[in-house]
Amino acid sequence: MRTTLDRLRHAILFEIIALLIIAPVGAWVFDLPIHEVGIVGAVSAAIAALWNMVYNHLFDHALLRRTGSTQKSQRVRALHAVLFEAGLLLVLIPFIKVYLDVSWLEAAAMDVATAGFYVVYAYAFNWAYDRAFPLPEWKS
Repeated sequence: MRTTLDRLRHAILFEIIALLIIAPVGAWVFDLPIHEVGIVGAVSAAIAALWNMVYNHLFDHALLRRTGSTQKSQRVRALHAVLFEAGLLLVLIPFIKVYLDVSWLEAAAMDVATAGFYVVYAYAFNWAYDRAFPLPEWKS
């Protein structure tokens, strides 16, 4: 199981790299000022970082109880990424609507498009992170 410091490193790296990608791309795709997308991205990243730590802790405990290990198959990694993003949608759509002063439908469309990016990104990042920082228990 990962330590609290390892989970913190994971969450910070995840959000910084994602923000460096999403702010300029989001400004271009949604035709919004980069500073507005950056603020939405930064607030969303802070919320997501907290959710990341809590969610990964809960997911790993559930996986350990169910399978006896925290090692993830490709199928479990896909489920992990989708469930993570679904939880964020519930919190971020109202924030986007209010901050950008857009309709519920526009906020949902923006968040779903962004979540699509994050599902792919989360899968790739977590795969790379697990390769860069493997747990000793996985070597047996």
